[in-house]
Amino acid sequence: MKKDLLTLRDITRDDLDHIFELSSKLKAERGKVQFRPLSGKSVGLIFAKSSPRTRVSFEVGVGELGGQPLYLDQSKMQIGRGETVADTAKVLSRYLHGIVIRIFSHTEVEELAREASIPVINALTDEYHPCQILADLLTVKEYSGKVDGSIRMAFYGDARSNIANSLILAARLTGMELVLSSPEEEKPNADLYAGCPNVCWEPDPLKAAQGVDYFYTDVWVSMGFEDERERRMQLFKPYQVNEKLFSVAKPGAKFLHCLPAHRGEEVSAGVMDDPVKSIVFDEAENRLHVQKAVMALLMK
Repeated sequence: MKKDLLTLRDITRDDLDHIFELSSKLKAERGKVQFRPLSGKSVGLIFAKSSPRTRVSFEVGVGELGGQPLYLDQSKMQIGRGETVADTAKVLSRYLHGIVIRIFSHTEVEELAREASIPVINALTDEYHPCQILADLLTVKEYSGKVDGSIRMAFYGDARSNIANSLILAARLTGMELVLSSPEEEKPNADLYAGCPNVCWEPDPLKAAQGVDYFYTDVWVSMGFEDERERRMQLFKPYQVNEKLFSVAKPGAKFLHCLPAHRGEEVSAGVMDDPVKSIVFDEAENRLHVQKAVMALLMK
C-alpha cells in the first residue's frame, strides 16, 4: 500500500483483497490471539468533526494492536489558532507513528499527508470517507462471498456526498454495479465516474431499485448543512429507502447505512429495524476490523 489512505484511489485491488484477508482474520481471532504490530507506537486522532463510532473504533483498534491512541481535539490545537498544516505535520511526525484525521476540508488532509513523514488515514472529510466504504465492502463480501461485477448496489439521497463519492471509487476498484439515485440538484459528480460503465445516475427511485442486491443511504442533513435542513428534507423526501423499493429489488436484498440513522427520514423504521434486511450493525462493527487492518498495514 501507499504511505497514506486518503481515498480509495490509494489502494489497488490486491491491496483491497489483502485488507479483506487481514480484517477477517482479526475479526475471527479478536480476544483469542494477540496481534500487536503497533506495540510501542503512538497514533494521533485529530477530530474537527465529532463521531462516537469513528473515535471509539479507532481508539479501541489502536489499543488492540498494542499502540497508544491520543485523542486530539482540533479546536484545542495550534492548527485551530493559526499554525500552518505543514508545521503541524512536521511536528507531529516527530512525536507520533501515524495520524488519523476527521475534518471538513479534504485539501487540508492532502496537505497534512504531503508534509508528514508518517502515515495519514482519512477518517472522513466533506469529500471522501474511505474507511467507512472499506467496512461496507467487507460486509458485502461476508454476505455475498465476493465484491465484483455480479453485485448491484443502489445509493439514495445526496449523490454528491462523501459516501456517494467514495462508493463511486469503490465501484471503479471492484467492478460492482452502482446506481446513484438523487434529484437533479444533487446529482453525482460526473467526472468521478467518467469512463466507468458500471456506475450510473438514475433520478427515478423505483427504476434505480430494479435488481438491487444492496441498498445504501445516508442522513439527508449532514454536519455543516444544518442551515439547509428544510430544503434538503423536501428535496430528498422521494428518495427514502423503504419497503416499496425492496419490493422491486432482488429477493434477499440487504440494507446498508453508515449511521447515525434517522428513521422516518432517509430510511423507514420497517427497513432499518428489519432483522433480515438490515445489516447496519454488522457493517458498523466492521469499521473496527477494517481500520485495524489498515493501520497494521500502513504503520508496521
